[in-house]
Amino acid sequence: MTFEQAWQRWRDEREAVLRSPEGFLAITGLHWLGVNPQRFAEVPGVWSTGPDGVVVELGEGESLEVCGTTLGGRFVFGAVDPYGVIASFEGGTVEVADRFGTPVLRPRHSDGPFLRNYTGTPTYAPDPAWQLSATFRAYESRRPISVGTVIEGRSSVIDAVGEIEFEAVGRPQRLIAFDGGDDELWLLFTDETSGVTTYAACRQLAVEAPIGDNAVLDFNRAANMPCAYTIHATCPLPPAANHIDVLVEAGEQAPPRPPPD
Repeated sequence: MTFEQAWQRWRDEREAVLRSPEGFLAITGLHWLGVNPQRFAEVPGVWSTGPDGVVVELGEGESLEVCGTTLGGRFVFGAVDPYGVIASFEGGTVEVADRFGTPVLRPRHSDGPFLRNYTGTPTYAPDPAWQLSATFRAYESRRPISVGTVIEGRSSVIDAVGEIEFEAVGRPQRLIAFDGGDDELWLLFTDETSGVTTYAACRQLAVEAPIGDNAVLDFNRAANMPCAYTIHATCPLPPAANHIDVLVEAGEQAPPRPPPD
């Protein structure tokens, strides 16, 4: 498979994820739960949180399904983590998860306005020159780093695992690397295209597991965060140090984001 063919396969897979009826573009709301029971238009039940964790009261004719079990009446989800629980109902699903220490609901509907109005993501043309050799400097132990988020007044803590050193357009760069799972590294970064041709807040890059200290950064696969597409995202922002001081004209550009109808 050629470089261009491999990149196109990545683009096709990425577009399939973006257009998925269960993906983040299908989210129709971001609801923060409190002690006072609340009903939301996009999901069955009356929801609250308290000493027992997340609780839903399902009324007559209402139900949810979790892991093949149909729920009715009062159900205690309990404490939830950032990965959350997915419950389904007729016409959609709802994510019950923790964000910044507060439980949230994020309903998903296949006809949600952000998904319905999505027209695709523009990209730079693939260029092998943006496959850069790098050196990974692992920390002796993980370092929790507090970063800002797209939710005003909310911060998030992410485990940093080391630093990536490389050159871009002849200039030395260093980025803090986070745990991407499955031995991958995860980079959040801005560059001189941010807010011009690419999404202003940041982009992300998955980096294959380094071999020893050696890593490869393929900026042709730099991707937008969910917050580039929807107001219902809770994305972390890169630490201030993660700015590349050149134009990284590779990867995804800023997508059009028409207002939801």
